Amino acid sequence: MPFTFQHPYVFDDRFRKPVAYCCMEFAIHQPLKIYAGGLGFLAGSHLRAAYALRQNLVAVGILWKYGYYDQVRKSDQTMDMLFQEKGYGFLEQTGIRFTIEVSGHEVWVEVWYLRPEIFRTAPLFLLSTDVPENDYLSKTISHKLYDANPETTTAAAILLGVGTMKLFDYLDWQPALFHLNESHALPLAFYLYKRYLRIEEVQKRLVYTNHTPEQGGNRQMDYLLLEKMGFFCHVPIAEVKQLMGGNGPALHQTRCALRFAGRANGVSALHVTTLNTWFGEVPGMPPWQTITNAQDFDYWANKEMYEALQAGDTATVAALKAYAKKQLFELVADQNGEILDEKVFTLVFAKRFAGYKRPALLLSDPDRFHRLVTNEKRPIQIIWAGKPYPMDYTAIGVFDRIVHTCRQYRNCSTLVGYELQLSRWLKQGADGWLNVPRMRHEASGTSGMSAAMNGAVNISMPDGWFPEFARDKVNSFVIPPAPPDKADHEQDAIEANHLYNLLEQAILPMFYDDPQRWMSIVQQGMRDILPYFDSKRLAQEYYEKLYDPADSRVVQLMPAGQHAAAF
Repeated sequence: MPFTFQHPYVFDDRFRKPVAYCCMEFAIHQPLKIYAGGLGFLAGSHLRAAYALRQNLVAVGILWKYGYYDQVRKSDQTMDMLFQEKGYGFLEQTGIRFTIEVSGHEVWVEVWYLRPEIFRTAPLFLLSTDVPENDYLSKTISHKLYDANPETTTAAAILLGVGTMKLFDYLDWQPALFHLNESHALPLAFYLYKRYLRIEEVQKRLVYTNHTPEQGGNRQMDYLLLEKMGFFCHVPIAEVKQLMGGNGPALHQTRCALRFAGRANGVSALHVTTLNTWFGEVPGMPPWQTITNAQDFDYWANKEMYEALQAGDTATVAALKAYAKKQLFELVADQNGEILDEKVFTLVFAKRFAGYKRPALLLSDPDRFHRLVTNEKRPIQIIWAGKPYPMDYTAIGVFDRIVHTCRQYRNCSTLVGYELQLSRWLKQGADGWLNVPRMRHEASGTSGMSAAMNGAVNISMPDGWFPEFARDKVNSFVIPPAPPDKADHEQDAIEANHLYNLLEQAILPMFYDDPQRWMSIVQQGMRDILPYFDSKRLAQEYYEKLYDPADSRVVQLMPAGQHAAAF
């Protein structure tokens, strides 16, 4: 039977404008492994919120045959990578097939569909080139998320960008606006330009979100390589350079996305400050707006803890946290053979392993670390988890160093397989959630939001989203930053010392000696994370600020750092 598509639910009148949402990764639910980290977690929460609010939004991504990778262990417990083919019986094969042009060759694309009722999300279409008609190289375009080969990555951008446009040629539902959630699908902009031949017409139909101040996320690519591969959709290089206002050898993808977008946003107030420092006010480019990231309360939160919180039952909140810790520790015992104690303060560092996130900051001073983890009066348990980029051998080396360190202490563990399910267990079981990025390198970060929804207290550098939430020693603990003029290694040493002092002099004494005050911080964090850091606010703001700014009916919600949330 031929596939027909009508948006499967009735829209809220506030959100009727049809929007196509393009992203390289989506963390929808544990069984669908087409994500790497924070961008995917954010996109998944956005789609769940769009479903809950009945927004007229349809998402498009890529069906990655091997996902990102499966994180496993070598024989010595250090990290290894497994690229294993995935299968998804809950996806529907639409029968929609078309070709895109990559490096002058026709590549076949087939389309799969995730129905909203499966995981309670907005509709999601997934593109694949792994079809019999394609040669092996063409099939690999949709094999590995963020493949290390720049030509494969460029081909994936063409697949997502051009494939999105061609997909909607087959559907009755037509978007009025395309949202580039990061610049990965940038060929979509050139496809629109080729169709309308005026950049003003593209700007009416395109919005853009930047998610990182890191250089790796704001790539510069050689014009000649991009032209050879078909990135520009047959728009001549000379015309592209004229549109970009420069004649250098490389296309700056963020600047390009800004040039084509009618509106653009960063993902925290601090991130927008950084972006304005980078780009300033560039003629022909939209000003940066702030839409701070958020996570889906309905998916992440420990509902029983919130019921106890609403009832004023602090004892039950504490008992539920102890039970969640016990459940997490079963997994730790299974992976590492260590039996942890739910009565002991448990600190968790869990996120994508990248240099600027500094996963090994706690190990900066071996003597201080040893004293911290061997203190019998005020003991601590520490758990690390997270995936490095597969070709980031420095980050993999840091992961392995932490593994070797943990083997020396019975109260320290490193877990593999940091995906949605493990993330949930860790947030439910953590007493403290550690976030220590080098200042002004974290665009937003979202793991601490869902951690607070599970009664984990944020212990963080004041970067990304955190200054919009944090009230030091009221709902969280703020690690004092080093002077910004210091070299990186000096900042690391100073901030590691601040972290040791904070743990030894404030956090652990409070946890053991003043449990009533500790529980007040736990509960205040649970209150203050709502409603501003629930993704329903985020999904509303995208319609208000980016998709349909003439519609002023959406209520503005202020972050907890600016007022005490009523709960």
